[in-house]
Amino acid sequence: MRVLRAAGHFAVPDGEPNQYREHLRAADLSVGTYCIPVGGKDGQPAHGEDEVYVVVRGRARLVSDSLDIVVGPGSVVYVPACEEHQFVEVSEDLSMIVVFGPAERSRG
Repeated sequence: MRVLRAAGHFAVPDGEPNQYREHLRAADLSVGTYCIPVGGKDGQPAHGEDEVYVVVRGRARLVSDSLDIVVGPGSVVYVPACEEHQFVEVSEDLSMIVVFGPAERSRG
């Protein structure tokens, strides 16, 4: 068994760019936190793995081939593998827990 312990709250310090930190990795999944400050740009490419975002705080729109939704605290969003997606219009500092299945970058 592995325990995910995150110190403090998930946030980007003022003036810092987006941050992604992986906290746990196993063959079949990985878990991390992704933060985008107000006005930040999400430049991530599509991933070869399925992905779930759990929004902890903040507000933005998530735009992909299959959806265009506003997300905020408590939102849970599934993005299938290889689907292009971007967080846009970040109106409040966005902090999310991200789960990849299998682990991020394990499919190349």
